[in-house]
Amino acid sequence: MPRSPVIPLDQLVLDRYTHGPHFEAAQAAFAATAGATHLGARLIEVPPGKRAWPHHAHHANDELFVILAGSGELRWGEDRYPVTSGDVVVCPAGGEENAHQLIAATDSPVPLRYLAVSSMREPDVVEYPDSGKLGVFSGSAPGGDADRRRLTAYVRRNDTLDYWEGETGDDTP
Repeated sequence: MPRSPVIPLDQLVLDRYTHGPHFEAAQAAFAATAGATHLGARLIEVPPGKRAWPHHAHHANDELFVILAGSGELRWGEDRYPVTSGDVVVCPAGGEENAHQLIAATDSPVPLRYLAVSSMREPDVVEYPDSGKLGVFSGSAPGGDADRRRLTAYVRRNDTLDYWEGETGDDTP
């Protein structure tokens, strides 16, 4: 019998992770396991007062969030917007002006639960305005299969090199 394209969200097994006092979430990716090759999707639950990921902007990938339960706020560039169950948030690819982050409300009785859906274009450059970092991904888009990546690099935005630095032209072994 072929694999069903119907995915019951309540049957997904969520993997929990934390980083420091502000980042905590449980998530389950399901689009790739259902056969999608150009679309990423995850179910995410963020405890009250926490956030899943740093404030960031994808230069190649659009993201869309469907809020299923709970409430919180969207950091969008330098602005903030309330979000609650039933809202849809659209975050197109772009620079710092499109940087986004969902934060669960501290006074919510339930976790912020949402679907995160994204295009899976690669290569992608991801900008992190709070820390001044850039991430570069090739071979697999951010959120994709890390084992397929040919390149993953994080650098400080201001750590620039001259194009010719280190290039001597001496290619003899």
